Amino acid sequence: MWIEELILAEQLPASYEAEVAEYVAPLAERIRALREQLGRPVVIGINGAQGSGKTTLALFLTEWLQRESALTAVSLSLDDLYLGKQAREELAESKHPLLRTRGVPGTHDVALGKELLQALTEQSEEHVVRLPVFDKATDDRLQPTEWPGIGAPVDVVLFEGWCVGARPQRDADLRDPVNALEAQDDTDGRWRSFVNKNLKSDYAELFAQLDALLMLRIPSFDKVFEWRELQEQKLPGESGMNTAELRDFVMHFERLTRHMLSRMPDYANTIIDLDDSHRMVDMLNRNWPGAPDSS
Repeated sequence: MWIEELILAEQLPASYEAEVAEYVAPLAERIRALREQLGRPVVIGINGAQGSGKTTLALFLTEWLQRESALTAVSLSLDDLYLGKQAREELAESKHPLLRTRGVPGTHDVALGKELLQALTEQSEEHVVRLPVFDKATDDRLQPTEWPGIGAPVDVVLFEGWCVGARPQRDADLRDPVNALEAQDDTDGRWRSFVNKNLKSDYAELFAQLDALLMLRIPSFDKVFEWRELQEQKLPGESGMNTAELRDFVMHFERLTRHMLSRMPDYANTIIDLDDSHRMVDMLNRNWPGAPDSS
């Protein structure tokens, strides 16, 4: 069966099959029902801290929707919208040196993201949409000639990313630094204010295109480094970050990750809780058109 084959290909534990049955299958049914009720393509956001498994969830949801629900589906990663090195260098020079590091709002090509979501769901004659690819090993985006093409329109776009669906903080909450990075390298708060300003504007417009939002909720922020380190180890050769580099990198994400852990459960349509072993262990659904709420 395709589920077992995909689990093997992704080097996941055999126990993930039970999680597919308990969480992926009912989620796919809710998405199918939403697509049917709205009578148009839908965009589903998948939020989760680094290393939480949102890309894996998106992969299995895509396969389920196509194989079991007879829908066309595609996964789009926010990571693939990262600005290239040159663009981030320009941001670092004009706005703040911390923007040289990819990750936070303000370091993505939001205009491209909005164009892609529109192109993938536009109900017109069939057309091909090319999806960008960001190479984390080289920390740069591949050339457009290397981007894969997909036939559109599709029934479902799964838009996954660490800050997908995030809402801005109150200005007053930006005052105090949350870690050593902010205390030492953002003493006047310009970087975090720039990030928050982007969440209020361009990113708000991008996330407004979501029809529903799923959140993979990690046990605590402490898990981010541990699980992100596992991801680094899977990168080819010596392309991954060492421990010191990774700790510094993760601090760029701490403020917004903690904010989302605190606030997003209040408005996400689905919350999937993860345990310390990275397993999906509980799910809460609410305000899903076309399906009853349940825990």
